[in-house]
Amino acid sequence: MASLPSSSSDRIDVFWHEGMLKHDAGVGVFDCAMDPGFLDVLEKHPENSDRVKNMVSILKRGPISPRISWHTGRPAQIPELLSFHTPEYIKELVEADEAGGKTLCAGTILNPGSWDASLLAAGTALSAMKHILDGHGKIAYALVRPPGHHAQPTQADGYCFLNNAGLAVQLALDSGCRRVVTIDIDVHYGNGTAEGFYHSDNVLTISLHMNHGSWGPSHPQSGSIDELGEGKGLGFNLNIPLPNGTGDRGYEYAMDELVVPAVQKFEPEMMVLVIGQDSSAFDPNGRQCLTMEGYREIGRMVRKLADNHSDRRLLVVQEGGYHITYSAYCLHATLEGVLNLPVPLLPDPIAYYPEDEALAVKVVNSIRQHWKNNVPLFVED
Repeated sequence: MASLPSSSSDRIDVFWHEGMLKHDAGVGVFDCAMDPGFLDVLEKHPENSDRVKNMVSILKRGPISPRISWHTGRPAQIPELLSFHTPEYIKELVEADEAGGKTLCAGTILNPGSWDASLLAAGTALSAMKHILDGHGKIAYALVRPPGHHAQPTQADGYCFLNNAGLAVQLALDSGCRRVVTIDIDVHYGNGTAEGFYHSDNVLTISLHMNHGSWGPSHPQSGSIDELGEGKGLGFNLNIPLPNGTGDRGYEYAMDELVVPAVQKFEPEMMVLVIGQDSSAFDPNGRQCLTMEGYREIGRMVRKLADNHSDRRLLVVQEGGYHITYSAYCLHATLEGVLNLPVPLLPDPIAYYPEDEALAVKVVNSIRQHWKNNVPLFVED
């Protein structure tokens, strides 16, 4: 029988509000809400409530449940949103909601109920960060939807309306934290968060993602190694585009060789882990082949960094993950790692593909050399 948590770093404070389930992007061909007229069965938009219902239930009834403390989220207020987003953009969202909905860009559909859910997601992330800042706990998880890391200060993108993680990071800065790091392991580049802090040397944004490039006007950033930040922020936006199918060992190598040294040099006072289970082996929206053990190890590594650099303070923010079952299992594994549990609590229910990390190792070594030539944090190495 697993021992019960004895301190704030042996438990995870989970912030959640069921009102976030009211966002419904509809049905169609994958994420485009289109009915071609010749299909009998249209599927739900991949960012649907079922995926999150399973995440909630696995944390409530799975073996990790004794280590979870539940807290009710709350809606963000409009003035709070202006710490990251422009007034013009927030006005656009409010007006779209009042008009009954709007497709803001491909796949990003604001329907009745979506705006209220978005406000809850943003406010819940802010509440989770404030819980840590106020000293009520060391590790918090904002279980939120709609996701947020593609939402830029001025526009929606990639199923995201408000940047939940970005708002939480800004709250930490406004509350006196001088250096905050975000480590984003969603399969897609966290372009919105990067854009929000692109000129800042107070926030180190690190994104490990599938090498997908730009996908259109809503997502002009490519996530390349050359997008390093600008002005004071030069060298504080670090992108790690990984080859398709990188897998557990490749991700661990990237963490060891790139992420850990970057965080050690930056010496953050607050850590934010942005998670998306769309990097898993079976996700319909990604090709990165992470398994539960890969997520578990990333959780362990980030926990160790928090123990060493941010007084164990760590906020975890939910993003993507679209396989209804496996996303929940991978979330459970990630949080097992964050808790630094000695043995897995859940076995992997799905066999995974054999891995060959040779290409990933080559890519990571190339990125490391690029950083040594171009990133001030690494130039002196």
